[in-house]
Amino acid sequence: MILNPELNLTLRPMQYPEFFQLYKDSIKNIWTTDELDFSIDFEHLRDKVSPQEAHLIKRLVAFFATADNIVAHNLVLNFYKHVNSPEYRMFLGKQLFDEMLHVETYLLLVDNYIPDMEERREAFDAYKNIPSVKRKADFCFKYMDSIEKLDKLDTEEKQRQFIENLVCFAACVEGLFFFGSFAYVYYLRNKGLLPGLATATNWVFRDETMHIEGAMKALAAIKSEYPHLFDAKLEKRIHTMIEEALEVEMAFCSDALSFGVTGLSPALMYEYLQYVADQRLVQLGFAKKYKAKNPFTFMVLQDVQPLTNFFEKKVTEYQKGFEAKGTSVVFDEAF
Repeated sequence: MILNPELNLTLRPMQYPEFFQLYKDSIKNIWTTDELDFSIDFEHLRDKVSPQEAHLIKRLVAFFATADNIVAHNLVLNFYKHVNSPEYRMFLGKQLFDEMLHVETYLLLVDNYIPDMEERREAFDAYKNIPSVKRKADFCFKYMDSIEKLDKLDTEEKQRQFIENLVCFAACVEGLFFFGSFAYVYYLRNKGLLPGLATATNWVFRDETMHIEGAMKALAAIKSEYPHLFDAKLEKRIHTMIEEALEVEMAFCSDALSFGVTGLSPALMYEYLQYVADQRLVQLGFAKKYKAKNPFTFMVLQDVQPLTNFFEKKVTEYQKGFEAKGTSVVFDEAF
């Protein structure tokens, strides 16, 4: 049983092969910050970005600067020790690697985008000092703190607390907060701005979709083994959580777009975020609540419909490496 407090370290016979396969797939998805190039971004920030867009970018950088550290903190303290599946813990190990890679990416982003040292300090402390970013962090900490002192999930109430934490980070943090920020990045990309940031976001996007898929598979396994935990009370709490997450993200939106950005508006972002929230509700096994449509044509290629396995497609943006076979160098093999 996946929430059994008695530790299971046995990989044979394998009880959750779907998690092992997810781990194997995630290993194919490896990139490094050495592959990122922000040189054109510098020119755009100097010559092409409007003051309104500059404010949006500063808020994005401030959010990104610590967001993945918060996710990693929760993963280590609250996910790993309670999911009693060695296969899933293997996947979580790779996820932790991803989160550290994202942290390094956003460290480079801050260092490259913000030359002023005082503004850098402000960006790294945004989760304390910038109200719209702090509100996101406080939302995360609320659900982290609720289970951080739990040693074992030995009661149904503790198990429900864990489920709420898992839903929070899969559906609300990685699945909503991050996807809101991705939309801003792809808006800028659609205007031909900041290709380095867009490339980094493409790769982070792929990682995050896999993290969400892993969490949703874990929730499905829990629901299969502990159906009694998913009662009307828990469903109501999850819906309330997602509503709160929407409010928190819209507060960030109001701040990020406070000077006005042509082609974006709080109304359009709210419609998009409702669309994203509906996809998360469907993944969680609930009906759509908002029935919103995606208002952004520039997000068509970054759809948030239930997650496609992009490893089934030919990937050209980056590969794990190339392999020499005889005298030929092969570039077209999938990872």
